[in-house]
Amino acid sequence: MPRAEAQTLGAEEPLSPLARQRLQEHTPRENPSMNDVSEKAERRAVFGKQVKVLLTPLSMEEEKRNKRPPQKRLLEKFSSNEGPSEREPKVKKSHDDPTSQQIRDVSYKASSSPQGVIPSMSSLHNKSSMVSPTNTSVTVDHDSENNWDTDSEGSNSDVSYLDGSSQLSAYERKRLKNITENANFFASLKLLESAARLRKMATKGQSHGIKRVKPKKTEAETVRRRSMRLQRVDPSGVPLPEIPAQPEPVIDEYPQLPPGPLPMVPASQSKSSELTAAFLDTWTKISQINPNDTEKNICNLERYKASLSHMILSEDAVTKVVKNRIYSVAIHPSESRTLVAAGDKSGQIGLWDLNSKSEDGVYVFIPHSQPVSCMYFSPFNPVHLLSLSHDGTVRCGDVTRAVFEEVHRSEENRFSSFDFLADNASTLVVGQWDGDVAIVDRRTPGTSSELTANINSKTTRTVHVHPVNRQYFIAAGAVNVCIFDTRYLKPNGNKPISFLSGHTKSVASAYFSPITGNRVVTTCADDTLRVYDTSSLSSTIPVLTAVRHNNNTGRWLTRFRAIWDPKQEDCFVVGSMARPRQIEIFQDTGEQLHSFYNVDYLGSVCSINAVHPTKNILVGGNSSGRLHVFKD
Repeated sequence: MPRAEAQTLGAEEPLSPLARQRLQEHTPRENPSMNDVSEKAERRAVFGKQVKVLLTPLSMEEEKRNKRPPQKRLLEKFSSNEGPSEREPKVKKSHDDPTSQQIRDVSYKASSSPQGVIPSMSSLHNKSSMVSPTNTSVTVDHDSENNWDTDSEGSNSDVSYLDGSSQLSAYERKRLKNITENANFFASLKLLESAARLRKMATKGQSHGIKRVKPKKTEAETVRRRSMRLQRVDPSGVPLPEIPAQPEPVIDEYPQLPPGPLPMVPASQSKSSELTAAFLDTWTKISQINPNDTEKNICNLERYKASLSHMILSEDAVTKVVKNRIYSVAIHPSESRTLVAAGDKSGQIGLWDLNSKSEDGVYVFIPHSQPVSCMYFSPFNPVHLLSLSHDGTVRCGDVTRAVFEEVHRSEENRFSSFDFLADNASTLVVGQWDGDVAIVDRRTPGTSSELTANINSKTTRTVHVHPVNRQYFIAAGAVNVCIFDTRYLKPNGNKPISFLSGHTKSVASAYFSPITGNRVVTTCADDTLRVYDTSSLSSTIPVLTAVRHNNNTGRWLTRFRAIWDPKQEDCFVVGSMARPRQIEIFQDTGEQLHSFYNVDYLGSVCSINAVHPTKNILVGGNSSGRLHVFKD
């Protein structure tokens, strides 16, 4: 609104002194003519437009300095009166003069006469008092915008006084109009509300773990024509009887052998009956020895170490005896001939005559159906080879009768090891995998045991009888190693007379020393070989010597079992995981005396070992069924 029109308002109504003073200060020296104002007012009245303008007053100090205020854009945001999201632009306020905080709101309403265009000053003053100094807005109707587009010159002259120093061009007005229309259009789509609602639904679905399953497409199945034979219908339409389903044959990995004696016939068809007969006859001849001739004599430690250094492995002393992994090894006590036996995983027993001059000298028999875990030549009568298997049988190979007779059998339990209770090998103590032990007398008819005793152990892996006081035996199980007295065994409630402490994992074996029984060596899965002093059997026996040793054989190797050398009271033999592959001998003090190895002929781990009772012969068996014989 030009300042000249303010004087016209003052002519119609009396003004207060303060308003008259401000009107004079804001009135330029050269005022436009009243005719122009009336013409413009009439033009606006013809089109029926209404313009609502908010003015920003000038401060007194700026007027005195003849400085004009910085240019301000009149409309910060342009919005129509019909839009739902109409916002008012904010105008900067000057705080230099307190009177500048008040904003005057001037309204022009079109009428038929020019006088109707100019409102009274009282209404102007009342409206200005109702406007908040903090919220200042400018509202322009869309009709007035169209009017400005058509008549840009008149509009520019009318708006020239709105921002004090600048005018809105037709382009800017058109731009503001487009912005407003676009904003109103996007607001009507309510995209933000829809996005927030979908995000909330997705979050809620994930929190509850809802999984949408796509429905399977139903496809029309094609009907295939089937003959009456396939439909099992005879030509007359009567259904034929169903054919009973035949059960699938079950292949047993370990087929059970029939009970009773089995003939001592080699499994290999290549062995002729004459060779087998000659071998059995040789076995009988070398077994005719006096048990007193095999008395053990302790030699000096230095002489013993020197004898060990003379034992070597040659090419002809290595051969494959059985088909699968070796679980047990035994040496015939004969001094004239070397006969070695090995039991494997499948139940085979292979005998190897190293002094045989015909072919390889190996004869294989199958008296068991599962692993042969323990085997001994009878110390009283070496023509008997006693073997124990996981299949729950104990058999005795009698060379004189060429049969494997059945000594003990159990359908419910599996056996782990055995030893001779009497010097004449007439009675046995048998360990079972369920933890019990059985006392078997070979002289009684039948294959049942005399007593089955629960020794409160989860499992029993090895049993061994004291060499002097043969009523005592030691049993090695899961973690516990205990010594029992067979004279006080009963079916339940048995208590050991001694407990060997210190083991933290399962124990693979425990054996008394061969001559006096004053030492016990154990092999434990905690990678330790332990030696105990059993010269006096107290309730708890502490560890005498502990030797760090790698006993982690894994799944495909038989577990190590440290055994005593029958010729030496204080030395024991054990397999090794070290490279080059070797067999180690330790003293009960923990000192390693010797290592048997040969880079050319020993390239595997010998888990199971046996030592000749009188000669310097050491036999090691590996997991491929091969035997290695070290001798001097």
